[in-house]
Amino acid sequence: MAEACTTRKNIQGHPCFGGNHHKNGRMHLAVAPRCNIKCGYCTRRHDCANESRPGVTSKLLTPREAIAKVREVMASEIMGQLIKVIGIAGPGDPLANEETFETFRMIGEEFPHLIKCMSTNGLLLPERIDDLEDLGLHSLTVTVNALDPVVGAKIYSFINYRGSMHHGEEAAAILIANQLEGLRRAADYGMTIKVNTVYIPGVNESQIPLIAEKVKSLGAFVMNVMPIIPQADFSAIVPPTPVEIAAVQAANEKIIGQFKHCRQCRADAVGLIGQDMQFARPACAA
Repeated sequence: MAEACTTRKNIQGHPCFGGNHHKNGRMHLAVAPRCNIKCGYCTRRHDCANESRPGVTSKLLTPREAIAKVREVMASEIMGQLIKVIGIAGPGDPLANEETFETFRMIGEEFPHLIKCMSTNGLLLPERIDDLEDLGLHSLTVTVNALDPVVGAKIYSFINYRGSMHHGEEAAAILIANQLEGLRRAADYGMTIKVNTVYIPGVNESQIPLIAEKVKSLGAFVMNVMPIIPQADFSAIVPPTPVEIAAVQAANEKIIGQFKHCRQCRADAVGLIGQDMQFARPACAA
């Protein structure tokens, strides 16, 4: 296990890593529109202000617009006391967007007391982890859905890596290798690591305990098993029930801590988990 596990950065205040999610809030900044992989369960073509799912935002922000929103929230008497974490989780992949790094730089300069957090598919993690450490990233979430490229090929249509398109098992193998190497290096830096896994019945359920064991050995702190949201290539799939999710979590808890209050947040979520506010509330698009 990575030595950094014994020197893990303080998680106090982070609602997604063990902090009190009834009192501590987070603010996601939607500054990262571009993505470098195609997940079969992802669609970003429509938005309803009343829905909560990854990849959704009411408005893309530039880094300057993002810091202005942070100032607005932190100036609020209530929200300024509530927000402890600034996260970047899309709507694309943060590491595929230079705006992510510029935004974190500005946050660090103006609000150094806020925890910086990021969610990524991990494809570019090995080559950008040093930059994230330099920016003072505290918490990292990586979505790992398979360790076997054969299974991964059923989930990912393609990846765009270093200017080349890769498909099938080749794409999945590159992605998985980079995810695991990135996790190892993040743990070496002492970052607090959460691994998300989307539970897709009939596709990757046998992979979930293997993922738990592997990411734990690499230094991950907690795992979040999420039910698939039926859409895109998996629109016809029946998602796992709450009972099935709970059973998987109970089994995995013997291996690694389980995050059990995830609400599969939007890329522009602000506030407490499950009690978000958005700055824009457009009508639901068809």
